[in-house]
Amino acid sequence: MPFQILLQADTLSTGATAAKVETVWGLLSKGGPLMVPLGILFVLVVYFFIERLLVIRKASDLDENFMRIIRDNIISGNVAAARNLAKNTNNPVARIIDKGIQRIGKPIDAIEKSMENVGKLEIYKLEKNLSMISVIARIAPLFGFVGTIIGLVLLLKEFATISNPSISQIADAMYIKLITSATGLIIGMLAFLGHSYLDTQINRTANKMEAAESEFIDILQEPTR
Repeated sequence: MPFQILLQADTLSTGATAAKVETVWGLLSKGGPLMVPLGILFVLVVYFFIERLLVIRKASDLDENFMRIIRDNIISGNVAAARNLAKNTNNPVARIIDKGIQRIGKPIDAIEKSMENVGKLEIYKLEKNLSMISVIARIAPLFGFVGTIIGLVLLLKEFATISNPSISQIADAMYIKLITSATGLIIGMLAFLGHSYLDTQINRTANKMEAAESEFIDILQEPTR
């Protein structure tokens, strides 16, 4: 008997959860045709955020002994080994160092300039598609507001043909039409937060690049063994 009661309680809980999910989706479906582009914008935000996050994390993943090995090889005069390590390491910092190693023998200013150019190119690669998230953060709320305005216009036109609509009818109808505005604002907020987070991670990676570039220049100015 207690088992049956417990089973019934679980069944009721599961049913209530399912009903709640169905209610949420049903509510969203009442937002009108503009919920479709809003849904597409949400999917794009999630896709671009995950794609950029993976790229940025890969770019910031560098062996902590990388610069030490580069330094030991250059100080000992084994430039070929240093170049081989940098060339075979798939990382923005390694590509910057590789460019610096290729310019060894030229003036320090020329080496710094070459490395800075590579660094700018690497930052540009990291920021790819980041502007899309920024654009979505701006236009998603606008889509939501447009959907609400269109819905309210159609609603007022419909109420014009009804004699003495009740306050509850008006409130319920307006509540439904505000769904697009709420959805657009939520998507825009998520896109803004995602863009800010990714931008912070890119700045950290850029700082690592600048630190590695400065360390490499210092290595070149150390006396060889």
